[in-house]
Amino acid sequence: MEKEQEQKPINDNNFSDNKAENETDLKSNNEEKEEIKEIVPEDKIKELEDKLARAFAEMENQRRRFEKEKEDAFEYGGYSFAKEALNLIDNLERSKQVLENDEKLKNTDALKKTLDHLEIINKDLISIFSKNNIKPIECLNNKLDPNLHQAMMEIEDDQKEPGTIVQEIQKGFTIKDRLLRPSLVGVSKKTDSKDKENQVNNENLENK
Repeated sequence: MEKEQEQKPINDNNFSDNKAENETDLKSNNEEKEEIKEIVPEDKIKELEDKLARAFAEMENQRRRFEKEKEDAFEYGGYSFAKEALNLIDNLERSKQVLENDEKLKNTDALKKTLDHLEIINKDLISIFSKNNIKPIECLNNKLDPNLHQAMMEIEDDQKEPGTIVQEIQKGFTIKDRLLRPSLVGVSKKTDSKDKENQVNNENLENK
């Protein structure tokens, strides 16, 4: 009995110590959990804020793209139609050339009246185009601009600076600030040295 009574206080002390240790551990775990609970919501909020910011940025980009597409559709919606309509002007010009080269019609009143009517129609078309911001490109005697002109041939001309447009084969047009089609042109180039030499020799022979 004495032994049992002697061992009991020891067991109580051990139990108390273990209880204290367990309480300390629990407290520590609770504190860690509280810290985790405090950290996780902040990170979650930051993550959500970042996602929200990206979503807003994407929405803004889409809005800008939509606005740009809407503006382009409004400004250039008739681009294809306008390009096709240029064939009317080309056909009028070809008709004039055919009539002017017809030997039976040359120097007749019928030809003059017909050409006058065709010129009126041509001017009306150009006027309608201009009201819709479709304008012809002025190119004769200007320097070749690859953004507006397409060189189809070179023409020897010592009176003009090389690269100057001396012939318009097909008229070009712009629609607002865009190229509808380039002008097809002939540009000047210097006479070849051999040709110059032959020309000088021929002139000398003629003078003799």
